[in-house]
Amino acid sequence: MEKHPLTFGLPRMHKEPGERRDFLPALVAEVAKLGVEVFVERGIGSGMGLSDADYTAMSPRVHVVDAQEAYRQDVVLVLRCPEPEELTLLKRGATLISMIHFPTRPKRIKRLLELGLEAVSLDSIADDDGKRLVENMRAVAWNGVEAGFAALAKNFPEFDDEARGPIRVTVMGAGLVGKHAVEAATKYGDRERATALDGKGLAGVEVTVLGRNLTGRWQYMRERFLHTDLLVDATQRSDPSRPLILNEWLGWLPQHAVVCDLVVDPYVLDGNPPTVRSLEGIPRGNLDQYAFWPEDPKWSDTVPTSIDSRNRRTAVTCYSWPGVHPMDCMALYGRQLSPMLETLFRKGGAKDLQPDGDFFERALCRASVSRWRDEGAPVEVDEGEPG
Repeated sequence: MEKHPLTFGLPRMHKEPGERRDFLPALVAEVAKLGVEVFVERGIGSGMGLSDADYTAMSPRVHVVDAQEAYRQDVVLVLRCPEPEELTLLKRGATLISMIHFPTRPKRIKRLLELGLEAVSLDSIADDDGKRLVENMRAVAWNGVEAGFAALAKNFPEFDDEARGPIRVTVMGAGLVGKHAVEAATKYGDRERATALDGKGLAGVEVTVLGRNLTGRWQYMRERFLHTDLLVDATQRSDPSRPLILNEWLGWLPQHAVVCDLVVDPYVLDGNPPTVRSLEGIPRGNLDQYAFWPEDPKWSDTVPTSIDSRNRRTAVTCYSWPGVHPMDCMALYGRQLSPMLETLFRKGGAKDLQPDGDFFERALCRASVSRWRDEGAPVEVDEGEPG
């Protein structure tokens, strides 16, 4: 195939040690077939047991380079958004494809524009009906709920007592994550655990789903929380500057209860507007640690001192729930991304995406930082401002 004028970079994510995900050789092979020269960072896939040779074996167009060179390509793909200092490694006019989270990262948008970068946010790529095209919501729900039940089994002495009643789970949110969370909860978050407990003749799990019209009614929520063993947050707020559940309300949960955070929004208190957690006062975990008991000294590391965190219950919370099982996660993302990357290279990068193009072009265009700037909240850009 004729050589493509654009090049493709795949840097690694230098995040917490537990973050082992990298895009797989199968996706690299699909891009190389387009005639694209692919530059992968040395050590890519090593966290999942892969070698550089597993990538170079896909095509002679695949080259192993250092991180700086991987970032210097025309189109750069990395799952979690690069750190501010890594963004400066991209050349002006390059296209970054990553989980950028436009709605809750106004400073990140501003920095991308200051650096003259085109960008496509993976979490914003959706079809004409608003359904996400790059997602692993099932893994978010199942991995999070699995961790929630594992913590509850430690907290709740009656967990495997034949005399107990059903485990009571409250799921807030009925979107895609919430629907998967309901299914996962009925299976204790783990089908093997469910089979073992069912074999003992234990009562199962009772799941109650709450919509947003109930979460604001404190009288109802108090009664609900008093009888909840596992609280699952799968909500999507229209206003991320305000908590959905006040810390005071978390004090209504039984002492053995576990809070399962599937939303994992950050605290960005200096944003305009600021962003806070939907469950006030809970920590924000990652793949190194996603279970926090109330007495954990690390609780305060991710909760600003100005946020009320006096009422604490065991919390499971992870910025990257799908990363708990990294190979399965990246295989799915690769399959979802392959046709989109073909469209992006055919169009010459994000700058030439048109809102009236074909299916994938429209989806990519809607997820671009330029489109977000034009149609989203206004973003003021000061040229040369340090990140």
